[in-house]
Amino acid sequence: MDRDAAKRAAGQEAASLVRDGMTLGLGTGSTTAYALEAIGQRVRDEGLDVRGVPTSFAAERLARRHDIPLTTLDDDPQLDLAIDGADEVDDALRLIKGRGGAHAREKVVATQAERFVVVADPTKEVEQLGTKHPLPVEVLPMATTPVSQALRDWEAAPNLRLAEAKDGPVVSDQGLWIVDAHFPDGIDDPEALNQILNARPGVLDHGLFLDVATDVIIGRPDGTTRLRSSYTESDS
Repeated sequence: MDRDAAKRAAGQEAASLVRDGMTLGLGTGSTTAYALEAIGQRVRDEGLDVRGVPTSFAAERLARRHDIPLTTLDDDPQLDLAIDGADEVDDALRLIKGRGGAHAREKVVATQAERFVVVADPTKEVEQLGTKHPLPVEVLPMATTPVSQALRDWEAAPNLRLAEAKDGPVVSDQGLWIVDAHFPDGIDDPEALNQILNARPGVLDHGLFLDVATDVIIGRPDGTTRLRSSYTESDS
């Protein structure tokens, strides 16, 4: 399967949803990069008037490269549309995100958007969350051991994410560490786990995105797309 073509199709379709005057959430990742490229092309070719809030340092650099004007949630706390990728998406539009380590900022931006569009290729679709990718949990360094033990109590296998280029843990944009929780049989009850992690001292955030996505665009290798959506214009 030509995943690159599928990612490009999804990103370009998401970019077509952008309207003049919108304030956008600009996500992180390889599929979202195609959306930012397409938005930047529309800015240059059509004079599209938009502003974007990036979810990471990488997204900020990419947006600047494509001439997308930037803003912040301080200046524009309400967003019209956010576009981002996912590591997994199920039939209920629930997500696991965070393989790129930007999930905390991504969740803040997504929840401030009237419409949150997820772009993905077919390999990201799952019947049950946690079956393909671990769940990232961003923690205070001193809380790594107790949080890891709590995850073991949930029958997960937690591993501190280590940086490939150095001898030490991956450090998030917030200066925290990331524990990847592997669930051998998937996550049976994402809502319950979400509540437990949200209440756990030492956890900043995690990669479960529940009741956040309004749309999922699945790109196909032939350049076509498939839309799964709960969004209607009456939501605005």
